Formats: sequence, structure tokens, C-alpha cells
Amino acid sequence: MAIVISVLALLATFYQLYLQRVHNEKSLKPLGQVDLRDRNNQVSVSIANNGMGPMIIDRITFFKEEHCYTNLEDCLSLAPRSYRRIPINELAKKVVLPGMLFEVFAAELAPNEEQIEMENVRQQLSFITLKVEYRDIYENKFTLERSLEWFSRHMTHEKSSTFRTDIH
Repeated sequence: MAIVISVLALLATFYQLYLQRVHNEKSLKPLGQVDLRDRNNQVSVSIANNGMGPMIIDRITFFKEEHCYTNLEDCLSLAPRSYRRIPINELAKKVVLPGMLFEVFAAELAPNEEQIEMENVRQQLSFITLKVEYRDIYENKFTLERSLEWFSRHMTHEKSSTFRTDIH
């Protein structure tokens, strides 16, 4: 009888360990979100981690006109020094801690620049879709995708046709 009770106690212990692991996986899950900002002459695209566990970004992909790019520079015809970006590739992955942001793109209008420059940035971003592939510490994979068309919300058709959208 003592052996049966010992075996049952051992099985109950292993089941508790399994339940604890499942609970930890669910509670330490990263919740990714693409945040877009457009105010005070600043435009930015960020990836936020609204979950409780770290978000390990494996790949960021940009889609424009049915083409796939791994670098944002390839999608924009802006001067490279006019905006900030951090590339992610197989060698340089990024970890976003809970409650933090990872800035994919940011541009700020200098005091001496005209508003038409910021309109050009908004217009070019509006044709791009961002896809983020990330995982948690338990190697569970997630995908997040968002169109950046939101940046064109205040543009009129006449305005938007005057901007360049070609890739150099």
C-alpha cells in the first residue's frame, strides 16, 4: 500500500510541474503591438510589448507594392539621414522587455523644414505593411502584421498624388 501511495504522490507531483509550466508559458507570453505616432511634427513606427514576458524579435519584413524587403531603406526614397531606424537581421536580433517599445522608424521635422517634407514621409510610409515575427522564451512563435496606411488619413487625393513613391 505504501508503494501505491508513493507512486500516486510522484504522479501528482509531475502533474503539478506540468501545470506550473503551462501557467508560466501563458503568463510570460509577450503581446506584440505595432504603434504608430504622428504628432508634434514627429512620425514614428514602434513595436510595443504589452505582455508580461520578453519579446524576442526574429525578423521584421516590409511589404510595398507586392514586394518584400528586409530593410526599410529599400522601401523609402528619403534621405537616409532624415530618419532613424534600427535594422534587424539573422545576426542582430532584438529583445523587447515587457512594457517597452522598439522603434522601427522615426522622423522629426526640424524647425527650418517645411511641412511638405513631413507630408512626403507620411505618404511614403502609407504604402508599406509591416510584419514582425517574434517568439517568447519558451520558443513559441508569433506573427504580427499591420498596414501603415494610417499615416495617409489626413491627406487629400490631390496632395498625395504630388509625392514621390518610387524606390531608388
